[in-house]
Amino acid sequence: MTVTVLVADDQAMVRAGFSAILDAQNGIQVVGQAADGLEAIRFARELRPDVVLMDVRMPNMNGIDATRELANPTRGEPHVPRILVLTTFDADDYVYDALAAGASGFLLKDALPDELVHAVLVVAAGDALLAPSVTRRLLERFATQRPVAPRKAQELADLTEREREILVLIGTGLSNGEIAAQLFIAEQTVKTHVSRIFTKLGVRDRVQAVILAYDAGLVEPAS
Repeated sequence: MTVTVLVADDQAMVRAGFSAILDAQNGIQVVGQAADGLEAIRFARELRPDVVLMDVRMPNMNGIDATRELANPTRGEPHVPRILVLTTFDADDYVYDALAAGASGFLLKDALPDELVHAVLVVAAGDALLAPSVTRRLLERFATQRPVAPRKAQELADLTEREREILVLIGTGLSNGEIAAQLFIAEQTVKTHVSRIFTKLGVRDRVQAVILAYDAGLVEPAS
C-alpha cells in the first residue's frame, strides 16, 4: 500500500527537497505541494493525502491554523490526514500549539533523509512521532501555560487504575516496550491498554492523549 504525502512549506527548495527524498522511496508518493496554509487545506481536501508535512511559519495562513482546520474538520469531511509538523528549531514557540491543534508529531527540517522517511511511515501507520526530550519540553510548556480544565479531568474518570498508570508513563515519554518492562507485563498488553485509553478519551494518538493528561493535571511537568 502506497503512503501518499502532501508537502506544505513556503520555501520552494525545501518542498522540492522533501518531495525528492520521499518520492525516491518505495511505497511513498508525494501527491502535491503547497506554499502556504490555505493551499495546504485546499490541496489536502482535493488530493486526500495520508500525511501532510506542515511547516509552522507560512504566509496567508500559518501551519498551526491549517493543522487545526484539517485535524478538526467542521464540515463533515470524511478524510482526516495525519499531520507531521515541520520546524527549523526544536524550541519553536509554536510547535506545542500545533500538537494541541491535532498534529501527530513534529520533525526538524534538518532531519536526515532516513529520519524523514521513518517519520512519514510512523505517522501514516497511525502512531505519533514523539521526539522524547524536545516533545516532553513542549508538553511541559503546554501544561504550565494553561489552567487545569475540570472537563478534561472528567474525561479521565472512565480510565481504570492501570490505564491511568500507563497514561502517566506515556506522558513521561516511555515507549510501549519501556512501559511493559517497567510494569512487568507483555508489550501486547500495553498496546491493548493504550488502544482502550485512546477510545475512552476520544483521541487519535499519543500526542493528543498526553496533552489531555497534562491539561487535566494527571501528569505534572515535574513528574
